[in-house]
Amino acid sequence: MTDRDLSISLPQQRRVLSVLVFAAILIWIDTTILGIALERLADPRTGLGATPGELQWAVGSYALLFATALFAAGALGDRYGHRTILVLGLLLFGAASVWAAWAGDATALILARGLMGLGGAMMMPTSMAIIGATFPPERRNGAIAAWSASSGVGVALGPLLGGVLVDHFWWGSVFLVNLPVVALALIGIAWTVPNPRLASRRRADPIGLALSTTGLALLAYGLIEAGQDTAAWDRPQVWATVLGGLALLALFVVVEWRSDAPSFDPRLFRNKRFSAGNFALAALFFGITGQMFFGNFYLQGARDMSALATGLTFLPGALGVAVGSPLGARLAARYGVGPVSGTGMLIVAASFALNLTFDVDTSLFYFCAIGLVSGTAMGVAIAPTIAAIIAVLPLDRMGAGSAVNNTVRQVGSVLGIAVLGTVLAGTYRDRIAPALAALPTAARDAAAPSAEHTRAVAAAASRPDLASAADDAFIAAMHVTAVSAAVVMFVGAVVLIVAFRGRGAAGVDRVESAERVAAARV
Repeated sequence: MTDRDLSISLPQQRRVLSVLVFAAILIWIDTTILGIALERLADPRTGLGATPGELQWAVGSYALLFATALFAAGALGDRYGHRTILVLGLLLFGAASVWAAWAGDATALILARGLMGLGGAMMMPTSMAIIGATFPPERRNGAIAAWSASSGVGVALGPLLGGVLVDHFWWGSVFLVNLPVVALALIGIAWTVPNPRLASRRRADPIGLALSTTGLALLAYGLIEAGQDTAAWDRPQVWATVLGGLALLALFVVVEWRSDAPSFDPRLFRNKRFSAGNFALAALFFGITGQMFFGNFYLQGARDMSALATGLTFLPGALGVAVGSPLGARLAARYGVGPVSGTGMLIVAASFALNLTFDVDTSLFYFCAIGLVSGTAMGVAIAPTIAAIIAVLPLDRMGAGSAVNNTVRQVGSVLGIAVLGTVLAGTYRDRIAPALAALPTAARDAAAPSAEHTRAVAAAASRPDLASAADDAFIAAMHVTAVSAAVVMFVGAVVLIVAFRGRGAAGVDRVESAERVAAARV
């Protein structure tokens, strides 16, 4: 059976879509649920005592493997059947979740998270391929839109589920929530999902996979290590790995450019709007991922909120994304991608800059209001930009363009964790140093890595003044980090506005109209 001759009834199409949407929620839940547990993981008393660098890797390893394995997963699905690879991805995700739940140290957690990212990468392109094979063209865009909407559900559920589990159980329980979802998804797939594969199979690209994965890993490692020591850039361990990572990524681009059948096609970036749209999305996800990282420490650490209260505080932002996505599509169809998505990104950048007004006593209503505005603006920016990126390409290049777009967004997330996490850790260490100067060397070394470590030392020594100094230093570091993210997103917004000047850029109006018609028929 191939995706060219597959034909199923309308009721079965709906069952297939329901199962795929349910399975996709796993991916999006896991992008946010770990954040709720980071504060607990960093605490040497109740968690693993993880350093900021280890926490950056726990988040970043998921996005790293997700980004670099997308193309290989799609090619394997073409060769062995997309349902087969989807099932293997779910099984891997479930097994890695069990490992992460009972990880005995930060290294084990990082490895388990990487395997979860690999499982997620095996699920995304295969789900899209199954939708493409089982839905006719007139219903396909609507099905893809419904599948994509699962992201809003997962992003909203992640912090809430994580908050309940962390407050009532232990940090590892946030991963066990994946197991019933995996089990039910496997049952649904066995019952209703076909196994399409291409008649002409794509060639595997092991060289490209090795170069991209190693290059990104070296770059992320060097940037994360740079945040662990004030003189880090003097060490070859930092500057050599950063340069090595950049060199391997450059070689990856050269190899893919010369390939007749590249897994990542850099030729697509010759289109100005494709390049600008992807750069803007990478900048946006760079900031979003970084803010999710430090936002949890702000609420649970500096403000001493429970995990569940933290999840509820993030809910307005998640709801804003869900509201903003369809709003952005409608506005872009009327006014054009540049004015709508660019303005959305500018609002997100301004919202991040407003972090400068946050302190330990800031009103939670004010925090939630900023989150709602920021989340809505994110939705307004993301949905039409993705549609425009794909719309500027010829029909026969849309599949490759979609794959590149997914990868670029994940790379933005990896770099957001690496760079902004490093800014946060380095700035905190500089700001807390005067308060630690009078401590014995052993206590000073134990307190220096993060605010959580400082608070643990303060509690052991009965030093509330030291805990207060940790809060103040963290708030200052958060301000610097948020402004850094805002600057990057501002640049992305300007690039997007300039590239997409004019209304209805590259036929986006027609794409959005078609999507709305198709969505109404699903």
